[in-house]
Amino acid sequence: MKSMKSWRIAALALLLPWGAAQAQNGPPVAPVRDHVDTWHGVQVHDPYRYMENLADPQVRNWMLAQGAYARTALDRLEGRAALEKRLAAIDAGLGDRRFDITRLASGALFYALKGRHDRQVKIAMRERADGPERVLVDPDLAARRTGIPHAVNWWVPSWDGRYLAYGLSAGGSEDASLVVVDVQTGRQVGEAVTRVPDGGVSWLPDSRTIAFNRLRQLTAEDPATEQYLDSAVHLLKVGEPANRARAVFGPTVNKDLGLRRLDNARLLFAPGSPWVVAATNDTTQREGSVFVARAADLAGGTVAWRRLAGFDDHWVELALRGDQLFLLTTKGVPRRQLLELDLRSEGATPRLAANPPADGVIEGFTVGREQLLLRVRQGANIGLRAYAAGDPEGKAIVTPLHGAASVAEDPAHAHADFIYQETSWTVPGRAFLLRAAQSRPLAAFDTATPAGLPKLVVRDVLVPSHDGVLVPMTVMHRKDLSRKEPHPTLLLGYGSYGFSETAGFRARNIPWLERGGVIAVANVRGSGVLGDDWRMAGTRLKKPNTWKDAIACGQYLVKEGYATPRMLSIMSGSAGGVFAGRAITEAPALFGAAVIHVGMLDAVRAEDTANGITNISEFGSVKDADGFRGLLEMSAYHQVRDGTAYPAVLLVHGLNDPRVDAWNSAKMAARLQAASTSGRPVLLRVDAQDGHGVGRTVAQARSIDADVYSFLWWQAMGR
Repeated sequence: MKSMKSWRIAALALLLPWGAAQAQNGPPVAPVRDHVDTWHGVQVHDPYRYMENLADPQVRNWMLAQGAYARTALDRLEGRAALEKRLAAIDAGLGDRRFDITRLASGALFYALKGRHDRQVKIAMRERADGPERVLVDPDLAARRTGIPHAVNWWVPSWDGRYLAYGLSAGGSEDASLVVVDVQTGRQVGEAVTRVPDGGVSWLPDSRTIAFNRLRQLTAEDPATEQYLDSAVHLLKVGEPANRARAVFGPTVNKDLGLRRLDNARLLFAPGSPWVVAATNDTTQREGSVFVARAADLAGGTVAWRRLAGFDDHWVELALRGDQLFLLTTKGVPRRQLLELDLRSEGATPRLAANPPADGVIEGFTVGREQLLLRVRQGANIGLRAYAAGDPEGKAIVTPLHGAASVAEDPAHAHADFIYQETSWTVPGRAFLLRAAQSRPLAAFDTATPAGLPKLVVRDVLVPSHDGVLVPMTVMHRKDLSRKEPHPTLLLGYGSYGFSETAGFRARNIPWLERGGVIAVANVRGSGVLGDDWRMAGTRLKKPNTWKDAIACGQYLVKEGYATPRMLSIMSGSAGGVFAGRAITEAPALFGAAVIHVGMLDAVRAEDTANGITNISEFGSVKDADGFRGLLEMSAYHQVRDGTAYPAVLLVHGLNDPRVDAWNSAKMAARLQAASTSGRPVLLRVDAQDGHGVGRTVAQARSIDADVYSFLWWQAMGR
């Protein structure tokens, strides 16, 4: 490994060929074809509107030429090849990884398996925790047959373990088809059902009928915004043809329930329960309307649905056990409460089942046979707390690691004990069986620790933001790193939908830390780290708090001597394009470089996309004056100013992205390349067989990580 000094010398030498190449053969220039919209009396210029037509051969060719230019530039970065090899070695050192466990009443375990030599995540099972392993689904078989990467997007075993339903998509598109396999034979049963997204699939208690939310088949005349409208939950018996599926719930099925066109639904069942619960959401916010009916009525023509809650009740997570419905709510309790409702009594009031501790936020819950097990967040860490019947305060569980715990699903609520996995910033996942408040190792589900990992220092700090509010941030670096001089420092964050940054081992960060870099992870407003109030303080017109918190965290890192502005980088992705994109457009002199993955960068135009309409609840609508004002302010593309010295920027996007259209990155790249006076590179890295990151192959992910971290190191050490 090279020393800090030798890396600086190598980076300086690299600047010369880059500068010469840029002067002679810079990135392809995009023509300006300004389009002007007037929203609520405000003129909005959009010089690259035409790029939104990704089917236009000129647009696609320009993007591919940008990608080729970026590929050439990234491939010649000194140390990139070595970095990719180091990432591969760390990945191999983690061994086989098993996670996302579902435990059936029989004790059988179904889980995701990422073998050390696998290209994609598989689905495997064991009849018992210490039993032999069987692979049930290997998406690489489809990839080898077609030459296109395939991935499993979701999976749900039947209650009796005889069948496994899973979603399979190609090329990173996330456009999943429902497939059912017989667990004993491994063979597919019946035909695949198209247009079945994640989150709406469940089994009826008979284990022979599957319920799934299916999107409509759009015509060529339908606008993209129709994608998630008027979906319906269907029932289909295993083995029957797809055209036998029967719609039983949705806005076009239950016209008397007052459902919105955007209400995507799922049905909840439980063995031994006479009830079926229908819950809706807009695919972005977790809460919606909740109804209950007799499960037996689904077999007939009429189902008497009874409304239990609406959006304003803020039920964000549900579990059904017998006549009891457990519900997690944020209404009046930003740190959440778990309530219990007796479905037998119409008009019954939910009673308190579990409170979080005063300094914690309920992250999720698991209903066991005899007690509740809650995951409780305290900053970036997630601990466990057990609640017996009648004890709403519960008792903390002492776990082996100081990190974040995840609990295996027990959907039938059949077990008196629990399986959980725990990881930390410095330790890969460990698995345990929790019984009577005691944790016993389950070594078969552990993740190995790669050899030669650096010893790290991890600090949790509170950073004063622009308005004096304290923002939680975790800073980590090598234990022997000198604090007497600045170092390449990477600021990470997200800040949308209430998703929080959580402690966990990140293999991709290890080479950066080994070289002497610093990683800082910020839980800015818009995350849920401190509860629902913290989340709402980073939405709509309050969204500026998200990037202003990011800027404050960057200023803290410079002030504390971790980095100079040239050595400070920022990275995020998806809705985190606001976090990173607006940080560099509002405070360009604070950062030396930025990486934005699949970023939402043109917030003004998002509403006209397939997924944009589902995000109105989070970001707002251009159709009302306040919503437009908020979206324009959070739109990094519209905040780029000519004649400004912007940081170096690497934009990463897959052309098959179904969540954030790839033209977001294309428009931002063109705008920055035209506007920036810093002379620092703006690169657009595109992949025609990738999407939003779901289903990305190991090789694709490793190549991106090698590009990203070598790009950031080069920029941090270049001058």
